[in-house]
Amino acid sequence: MSLLLFGSISANPRAPLSLLSNRNLTKTMSAQPKRRAAENGETGIDPGLTTLISNGEDLGPIVRHAFEAGKPEALLHQLRNIVKQKEVEIEELCKLHYEDFIIAVDELRGVLVDAEELKIMLSDGRFHPALKTLNLIEKDYLHKIPIKALRRVIEKQVPAIKFHIEKKVTSEFNDWLVKVRSTAREIGQMSIGQASSARQRDEEMRVRQREAEEQSRSKVGECVYTLDVEQTDEDSVLEFDLTPVYRAHHIYTILGIEERFRDYYYNNRMMQLNLDLQISTAQPFLESHQPFFAQIAGFFIVEDRVLRTAGGLLSETQVETIWDTALAKMTSILENQFSSMDTASHLLLIKDFVTLLGSTLRRCGYRVTPLLEVLDNSRDKYHELLLDECRKQMTDILSNDSFEQMVIRKEYEYNMNVLSFHLQASDAVPVFPYVAPFSSSVPDSCRMIRSFIDDSVSYLSYGGHINFYDVVKKYLDKLLIEVLNQSLLNMIHGGSLGVTQAMQIAANIAVFERACDLFLWQAAQRCGVPVRLIERPHAGLAAKAVLKASQNAAFNALVNLVNTKLDDYMALINNINWIADEPPQSGNECMNELVVYLETLLSSAQQILPLEALYKLITGALDHISDSVVTAFLSDNIKRFTLSAVIGIDSDLKKLETFAEESFYDTGLSDLKKDRSLKDCLVESRQLINLLLSNQPENFMNPVIRQKNYGALDYKKVASICEKFKDSPDRLFGSLSNRNAKTNARKKSMDMLKKRLKDFN
Repeated sequence: MSLLLFGSISANPRAPLSLLSNRNLTKTMSAQPKRRAAENGETGIDPGLTTLISNGEDLGPIVRHAFEAGKPEALLHQLRNIVKQKEVEIEELCKLHYEDFIIAVDELRGVLVDAEELKIMLSDGRFHPALKTLNLIEKDYLHKIPIKALRRVIEKQVPAIKFHIEKKVTSEFNDWLVKVRSTAREIGQMSIGQASSARQRDEEMRVRQREAEEQSRSKVGECVYTLDVEQTDEDSVLEFDLTPVYRAHHIYTILGIEERFRDYYYNNRMMQLNLDLQISTAQPFLESHQPFFAQIAGFFIVEDRVLRTAGGLLSETQVETIWDTALAKMTSILENQFSSMDTASHLLLIKDFVTLLGSTLRRCGYRVTPLLEVLDNSRDKYHELLLDECRKQMTDILSNDSFEQMVIRKEYEYNMNVLSFHLQASDAVPVFPYVAPFSSSVPDSCRMIRSFIDDSVSYLSYGGHINFYDVVKKYLDKLLIEVLNQSLLNMIHGGSLGVTQAMQIAANIAVFERACDLFLWQAAQRCGVPVRLIERPHAGLAAKAVLKASQNAAFNALVNLVNTKLDDYMALINNINWIADEPPQSGNECMNELVVYLETLLSSAQQILPLEALYKLITGALDHISDSVVTAFLSDNIKRFTLSAVIGIDSDLKKLETFAEESFYDTGLSDLKKDRSLKDCLVESRQLINLLLSNQPENFMNPVIRQKNYGALDYKKVASICEKFKDSPDRLFGSLSNRNAKTNARKKSMDMLKKRLKDFN
């Protein structure tokens, strides 16, 4: 019966206790002993056989002997009686302990039920309730189990189950470590993408603001603009699962080994970070920098979330230590990579991504200043590379320029090359084709300068400096002085320019000088600086004064070229017949050619140069011609000259004076209200010719007359020239025939002048 009871419990641990009710059990156990006692009284049991069975001896010899004696039934009967005797003993024992037995069975059934539930929890991964159950067993039930063997089994299995749970959550956490590292790059890219979108919206807002300011500056209509700000969730939650971390941390905490898991987490994440901080050698850093920094960004975004939500798994000190490790490595990598780069656009590309990384991680509370300092420390190198690129561009721009005035045939060309740089003379749209006062290198250079400003602002934006306008201004000055101005000076002093080319370069530099204010305004606008700040005194570019000086250098080079050409013409004056008997009929041919050249020069200059420069150019040319005429008389090649030669020069000079007077009014130079007219530039040569043609040249020594008629002449020069003057050819010298009284009087007056000049000297 007892075997049947345990079998029932084992088969059905949830069977009701009514099957084992006290009434049925008592009735059964009270009837059985009487029957068993009668059976024992009828047939005796061999004590020796009972002893053998109790001791577990081998009954084989007894059985063999019974069969050999032919009495196996007697042995079988004895064995049956022993079995019945043992059953009676068991029943008596059960009668004696049946209440304890029922309680034990009931408890055993409960243990089996709890064991089944615990098994289900473990298989379903419900480790927290499983551990609660184990702790409950340990604290409240284990010491109450009366069966020592069962208690020992349970005591042994509880730690094993806990260890199983620990291994299970550790395995899940290890899987999470692998997964989170593989998804960290995506997490970083998403977050950096959000920062990039926010920056793009900020840039769009600034563009609209600049457009509004441009309209206001150009006074085109009323300045009205609105900013349509799109509603975006910049702090949208990045989806990544930290459940295995929370679960493992919680389970380890319940197991009382939280510190072990904290160390395990920290050490494993540090190992992952060290792997992430290894840059790829298989591809250039320019190509690998984005996934590299995105991986690091993803790592620290996860760590920030763990710090804030994992209930003390990480301390702020630990996170700072991890970040400092990464920060030191990243700054070292950037410094090394920047030092070896030789292209400005590459530095700018990496800088932009690094600032986005900084913006992303700053929102998580990380200190990114050292990263930005690396970028700031590289700004000089970046701008030097940018300036080198601009030098090459400037060389190409100038080499491709014919230095002829641009002819603009379409309105879109006018907008692109003139209006976009505020180079127009008036707000009215011109009639096309429009001839610009500058050559093609001016708008091309303006485009290069504007691009430089944009690139400079792009590098300095979103860095460590809030107000970087002064830095941009410094590099802009450097561009205009060291690149633009120096390239123009190289052209000017290169010795390969013609007169019209030099003239156009001088005009171009004047345009650049005026455009300096525009360049400064563009820089201020891109930096978000109010226009009123750049309009203050001494707030302009130093390049403006430098370009002004270069404009003078260009003009001087132009004047030198013109003078060289004039010298070619004036050199022909030495070939005229200085001792002619009769003056030339239409003047000297070389002087006629000179006047034609001056007319051509004036026509070209009038189209290119502003009036002020035109005035300086033509007055300089006429001054040079006048000096050359006087110099010709002083030349050692001319030993003497006659009155006829002087009359020829007088005729030439009158042509020049006519040209000067007509040009002065026709070109509008008279509107400048200058103290000297163009004709005044010939005054020295005119006074010299007048003196040589005078009937009373000795009046030169009269201070009043000299001041009035000969104030531009120098004593020594007059003395040297007069010594060469002969009023008749050599073949007539010494002959008094054919000389009239007038000629004789002029000669006497000239001789007197010569004598008095000698005495004066």
